[in-house]
Parts: sequence; structure tokens; C-alpha cells
Amino acid sequence: MSSELTYDFFAPEAVWSADSLLHRVRTASPVYWSPQFNGWVLTRYADVLAASKERRLVSPPGTGWLDRLPSQLQPLFQPARDALRLWAGLGGEQDHLDFQRALKKYFTPAQVERLRPRVQHFTDALLDAARTAGELEVVEELARPLSASVIGELLGLPVEDRALLLRWSTDIQSFFQHANLESLYRGQRSLLEMQDYMRPRVEERRRAPREDLVSVMASQESGFFAREPEAVVANCVTLLFSGHETTSRLISSGLLLLMEHPEQQALLRNRPELMPSAIEEMLRYAGPTVAMIRVSREPVELAGRRFSAGETFVLLYKAANRDPEVFTEPDRFDITRQPNRHLAFGMGPFACLGSALSRMEAEVCFQTLLRRLKDFRPRFDSPDWKPLPPLSRTLRSLRVELPPGA
Repeated sequence: MSSELTYDFFAPEAVWSADSLLHRVRTASPVYWSPQFNGWVLTRYADVLAASKERRLVSPPGTGWLDRLPSQLQPLFQPARDALRLWAGLGGEQDHLDFQRALKKYFTPAQVERLRPRVQHFTDALLDAARTAGELEVVEELARPLSASVIGELLGLPVEDRALLLRWSTDIQSFFQHANLESLYRGQRSLLEMQDYMRPRVEERRRAPREDLVSVMASQESGFFAREPEAVVANCVTLLFSGHETTSRLISSGLLLLMEHPEQQALLRNRPELMPSAIEEMLRYAGPTVAMIRVSREPVELAGRRFSAGETFVLLYKAANRDPEVFTEPDRFDITRQPNRHLAFGMGPFACLGSALSRMEAEVCFQTLLRRLKDFRPRFDSPDWKPLPPLSRTLRSLRVELPPGA
């Protein structure tokens, strides 16, 4: 199932030429044993899809990497360990299912549509604020504050606290990258700060529920949230981090794609009904989720092979979404692509709960930009990327010229 070829998923090539590398892996070693991950890397669409739906594959403990820190450092990050063990997506399967069951009615397409006017309001306000400068820095002045504002709205938090949410989200992201001790300390500090911020608000919702996600979690009388009262606080942080980062990257990378493919931008302007299809292609072509890690809790068969319990699998969505067996000309950005059954938001029991919300935010944002800007003219020579090994990168900044009256 795996050749003798070896691949370095943490090398610079794996960041700056990830798609080329993954095409080679998929062709020569589609089920590849990686010493770097100590697990099996899956790159074919069919295998990734099957693994995503397989109930015998579960998320590994979210604190596993903390266990690999030097023993003298581990006590210093015990507070983060205590918090992360309550994140629904990083704990047991039943906890995750309880989390989804409690919140999914607030993330249905119909419920999400009710938020559209607020998303429009936030988008217009952010563009109005940037108008006087004559340019827009998309990452920090639009994508990130927009997504943070929407998550704050769902949690029932004051709009004026948006800057706090942004700082916490940035620091928590650096914590998961665990590049150095400074980022770990900063991430843990922000993780605990947000929990301290949310704790009195959770208690307030217990006494006087509102129409927000905090109240939904706090009012559960059975399951995960009832058994672990502190889980309400912890998963407010989960919602901020996962919801905010995913959507902001979709908006930033999507706008860059439209600037890099002016013929597709022109087509979208002429045929605005293609907007949903365009967003699906943005997700397929440059989706915010690169991979997910799963562990077999019992023996399982995948890709025609039997695996024992306790095996680790790296589900490379980034590779599956460029599989030529499923997508014609997979390296071509085509907003008319049909069908487009990409895996950008996962599949099966661990599929992204907020996918409908993320799509709607992106749709409102791009519709507004197309209406208010006659053209997306970049104010940069080349995109300003930040490497996020393995296999990923994110935009640090994306400056766009704003014409008068935009």
C-alpha cells in the first residue's frame, strides 16, 4: 500500500508547493506510512471520504501534543490541558455528538439566513470604516473582524469587545502551532483570559437565558454540558476559534483567487447567480482545512487494507479536493464547476457544524465587494503569506485599492 518513497511534509516545498507534492504522493503512495505523523496519510478522495464517514475512527485526545513536551514544561501548561480536555471536538465521541445535538438547530441554513441582515450590517460598516483610507487590508480590516463579529453575535457578546475576540483567537491559533515557548505561553494566557471573560456571562445565562448559543449550552439538562458545567465556558472558546479562523481564511483566500483569475471575477460580475458555485470552488481549491487526524478505536478496513485498533490516520482534505479521479482539471479554478463534491468542511460525524454560516458570511461579503468595488485592484507585488507547516499557509495581509465612493 505504500512505496519506499519518503516525503517530508514539513519541508518548505510542502508549504509553498503543497499541491504539486500531494499530487506525487497520491499517485505513488496513496496510503503512505509517515514517520513524521506516526500514522497513515490518505490522499485519494475515495479513501478520505470513507475514512471521514467511518464511525470507528475518532478524534485523538486534543492534549496529546502537550504530553510530548519536556517533563519540566508540562506542569506549566496544565491550565491549558484542563481547558482543552473539555473542547467538544477534542474529547470523546459522545461529548462531540452531544455538542452537535445541542447546537445544530442554530446552524441550519434556515436559522443562518436569519443572521444575514446582521452580517450585511457588519460588512458595510467595515467597508465604510476603510473607505477614507483609499485602500482595504482585507485580512485585518474585513475578514477577521467580520467573522469575529458574527461569532460574537451568536454568543451574545457586545460588539465593542470584538477587538478582544480577535486578539484571543490569534493567540490561541499560535498556541496550536506550538512553534516556541513564547507562543505557548501567549496562547495559554489568552485561552484562560477568554474563559475568565465568559464565566460570569455563562452564569448570567443560567439565571436568565437569552436567544444565543451560550444560553443553549448552559440550559442543557443532560449529556456533555450537564455533566461538565465548565464545558460551556470551554466551548465558547471553541466556537470563537474554529468559527472565526475558518471563515476569515475563506474570505481572504477567496478574494485573492478572484484577483489572480480576472476572467473568473468578470464572469462572476456578469453572472451573480454563480456566487454559491464560486464559493464552493473557493472551498475546494483553497479551503481553510488542510487535514484532520483520526485514530481507529477498533479494527477497520480502509483502502482495501485491514488496520488494527490504535492506528493513526491523516485525512488530507487538501489532496482529496485535487484528486483527478473526481475533479476534471483539478488545478484549474473554475467557478462554474459542477458537480463539486469537495470535502472542505469534512464529512460524516465530525463534519463542520458551522459550514452553512461560513458560506453565508462569504456570500454576503463577496456580493458586497462586487457591488461596491468596480474592480479588485491589488496593492501588493505578491501575496504576503505566513507559512503554517505542515502543508499550509495563511495570508498575513491582502491590500486592495478602494476607488472613490466605494
